[in-house]
Amino acid sequence: MFEIVIYGRGGQGNVTAAEILAAAAFEDGLYCQAYPFFGSERMGSPVQAYVRLNREPIRLRTQIKSADVLIIQDETLVGNGAGAPVVKPTGMIIANSRKRRGELALPVEVWTVPALQIAQELIGRPSVNVVMLGAFAAATGVVSLGAIEQAARRRFPGPVGEHNCEAARRAYQIVAEQRKGL
Repeated sequence: MFEIVIYGRGGQGNVTAAEILAAAAFEDGLYCQAYPFFGSERMGSPVQAYVRLNREPIRLRTQIKSADVLIIQDETLVGNGAGAPVVKPTGMIIANSRKRRGELALPVEVWTVPALQIAQELIGRPSVNVVMLGAFAAATGVVSLGAIEQAARRRFPGPVGEHNCEAARRAYQIVAEQRKGL
C-alpha cells in the first residue's frame, strides 16, 4: 500500500488535491481512498488530507501516521516540524518551494517545485494543488500524468482545467529534470 499525506493550509485545496489524486489512481487501475483530516482548523491553519493507493482492495480506514510521500503545498510549512506529518525513512517529500532540493536539510528524499510561481503564471491564481500532483507523478511514477490531467479536467472543466493541466505538466517536467540530474 502507498500512503500519501497532503499538507497545506486551509483553503489551499488539500482535500481537492486528495480527491483528484484518488480519481487519477482509479483511472490507472488502482484501488484508492481519499479523505480529509479536520479538527477545529480555520482558513489558513495547517491541515492534512490523506490518500491511500493499492493494487488490492483497501480495508484500512485510519489516519495515516507515517506516509510514503508527504506533499507540502505551502512553502512556509517546509521544515516546520511542529505538527508536521511523519514520513517513513524510505519515503519522500515533494515540496512547493523555490529552493533547490539540496538546499532543504530534510532526512528523506526531497523534490522541489516552485508551484506557486507556476500557478500564478499559468493558472492566474495561487492554486497549487494540481501543480503539486504533476510533481507527484514525476517523482513517484505511481500515478500517470495523463490520469492526473483527466481527473483535473473532470474536476475543473473548460479553460480552468486546461490551465491546471498545463501547470501540472510544467511541474512534471521540472521534477523529471531533477531526476535526470541525479
